[in-house]
Amino acid sequence: MRVLIAPDKFAGTLSAVEAAEAIAAGWRRRAPHDELELVPMADGGPGFVDVLHASLGGELLAVNVLGPYGDTVPGTVLIHQGTAYVESAQACGLHLTPAGDRHAEDASTYGVGELVRAACEEGATRVVVGLGGSGTNDGGAGLLAALGATSDPAEALTRGATGLGDLQDVDLEAARAMVEGVELVAASDVDNPLLGLRGATNVFGPQKGVADDRLQAVDALLERLADATDKKTALGKGAGAAGGLGFGLLLLGATRTSGLDIVADAVGLPERARRADLVITGEGAFDFSSRSGKVPYGVATIAAQALQPCIALAGQVLVGSREMRALGVESAYSMVDLVGEEASFADPAGSLAALAERTAKSWSR
Repeated sequence: MRVLIAPDKFAGTLSAVEAAEAIAAGWRRRAPHDELELVPMADGGPGFVDVLHASLGGELLAVNVLGPYGDTVPGTVLIHQGTAYVESAQACGLHLTPAGDRHAEDASTYGVGELVRAACEEGATRVVVGLGGSGTNDGGAGLLAALGATSDPAEALTRGATGLGDLQDVDLEAARAMVEGVELVAASDVDNPLLGLRGATNVFGPQKGVADDRLQAVDALLERLADATDKKTALGKGAGAAGGLGFGLLLLGATRTSGLDIVADAVGLPERARRADLVITGEGAFDFSSRSGKVPYGVATIAAQALQPCIALAGQVLVGSREMRALGVESAYSMVDLVGEEASFADPAGSLAALAERTAKSWSR
């Protein structure tokens, strides 16, 4: 039996690569003769580069960049056949700020611009920027500055949303020259605009530390950036992704593409699904929000197109059978139901392997 294992990360416990390996280890204990193919997945957020490197190979370019609050953080650009893959969360991710000390108004995407610049200077003709998991809300101002954009006053683009309060003018000529001849792709499943009730600040700001009574004021700061650059672009789908980082990329001519589709195409997931007898996906919490561009729904959709069954292994399963099938998943299995919540967090890899072993009893031939 051919089994395709294509999970997302289990947030906070296992990377997608680790999750795939744990599922495979457990499955082999029950069904050692099955042929397993591991294809860890990502949607553009944390783990984007690791997942692509695990499947594609390629050259990893190490780059130290500025984190969201100006400290130096390590970043990695994956170069594969002329395409560079950049994971924005490495430079501006929410994980870089402790939960109790988040000040998104001051956080900058400058480091993401440095990663893009490094990719361009390395000679990449296509740069794919994975958007997701950001702890910033500066409309991509920092990214623009790192690529050469200038402003009046001079430091307005580099101090997070706070710096935009004094913004008078932005010149994008040097930034556009930096990416001239390079195909820019914003990889995100978020289609929110930059501003308004569905914009970056109002929808995603609170989880990044923007206080409720500051949402309107911070949204107004991003509007100043839009007024100084291109308000029409601010209305575009995906402009509000990653705290407006999508807007910064769109200003430079980027096209927006589903992050999951980027990964699925890069690793040849549709072809692999057609060769499989069973597709396994998974994530930390499998619930109905999984339909909003998340990995399990995308993998299940591809499995359905290949006319193959798809099951999900998760830390927790929070949907009933009807909702599960609406997501394209035949059955979903929970680590918490099998071993309990404490054991799931204490030994996530072992618990996931045990769940896979139990599941193989039902699904392996």
